[in-house]
Amino acid sequence: MADFFRNLVEDMKDEDTNIMGDGKGSAEYSGTVDSGSYMLNAVLSGTIFGGVPNNKVTAFAGESATGKTFFVLGVAKQFLEDNPDGGIVYYDTEAAVTKQMMEERGVDTSRVIISEPDTIQKFRTHAMKTIDMYEKSPDRPPMMFILDSLGLLSTEKEVADTAEGKDVRDMTKSQLIKGAFRVLTLKLARIGVPMLVTNHVYEVIGSYMPQKEMGGGSGLKYAASTIAYLSKKKVREGTDITGIIIKAKMFKSRISKENAEAEVLLSYTGGLDRYYGLLEFGEKHGIFKKAGNRYEIGESKLYAKQILKDPEKYFTEEVLKQIDEKVSQEFKYGTA
Repeated sequence: MADFFRNLVEDMKDEDTNIMGDGKGSAEYSGTVDSGSYMLNAVLSGTIFGGVPNNKVTAFAGESATGKTFFVLGVAKQFLEDNPDGGIVYYDTEAAVTKQMMEERGVDTSRVIISEPDTIQKFRTHAMKTIDMYEKSPDRPPMMFILDSLGLLSTEKEVADTAEGKDVRDMTKSQLIKGAFRVLTLKLARIGVPMLVTNHVYEVIGSYMPQKEMGGGSGLKYAASTIAYLSKKKVREGTDITGIIIKAKMFKSRISKENAEAEVLLSYTGGLDRYYGLLEFGEKHGIFKKAGNRYEIGESKLYAKQILKDPEKYFTEEVLKQIDEKVSQEFKYGTA
């Protein structure tokens, strides 16, 4: 490195501008957080062994009742299981999540802090204070932020106007959201903390083709490195609804291909099913052969339910590696 640039790097280090001098900055991905589902990992990161970026903002957006909260709770459960000393700060703007609900879904609530901000300003202030404390702490256990949901956050002006009986729209809301995420995104990247955000979507009126858009303006759209749109269908056993199948379609991604999609199973009792979707994907790419309604595994012919009851027996390390190679070809940028 030339003396000029070496001196410039040293000067900027002194000014705390986060210039690393080795070509690596906070914008570089340093890994992923397992989502708990192989197919969700695939569509988010282009590998079944990946997941959500571990220092970026990931948004899950969908219409009402698409299971957004259950979805992020499934990821939260996996994060805490993979990080025995880790913790989660959960911003619940709907006052809909209780510790009992979390515990019923296998989440260790002793390592979850629930905050209920009602305005963007309160969320921003609390998040920044938490980040500052974490950054200064000599002990930095793995941490995750969850905001559920962005669409329900008001502004201080909106709250004041409502209290005074004024029926006016706060035109500053979009700018406040954009400003909050502009600051948070860089801070989270620097300290290596992932953030999951749920948000609602609405139909765009007047568009030539049916189109959905996230609420809250463009702030989250630009700040998030990954945005997945969710839709769902119910799973029934007899007359009982036992879970939902969620289709995740990539609206934005810096790792996997946009518009890529995958289906995952969210059970009301077991959370995200790790193996759901692998059989169909493997069949599509010739890894599994189907004869009628059954799959040929060695000399046996088994129904899908039989295989998924004991998935580790059939999804061996070798099989998972074959699936991952095809996942990379189908979902990741720069592969053919």
